[in-house]
Amino acid sequence: MSVLDYVFGVLFILVCIALVVLVLMQEGKNQGLGAIQGTVENTYWGKNKGRSREGILKKITVGLSVLFVVFAIVLNMGLF
Repeated sequence: MSVLDYVFGVLFILVCIALVVLVLMQEGKNQGLGAIQGTVENTYWGKNKGRSREGILKKITVGLSVLFVVFAIVLNMGLF
């Protein structure tokens, strides 16, 4: 095994841990009493969800998911 195999392996493990932590930090889709009434979209919070903490967590989760897939493919192909 080369040094790059170890580097990619460590990066892959770090991305996996970060992905698990980010998924656990996110709220469920049916959180709060507003979800029962269906009025969550009409609030200021619902309209600006992309700029909120949840929106940022979702964007980071998507980015880490892409990194996860790329690292998994690279490590399985044995390019390094």
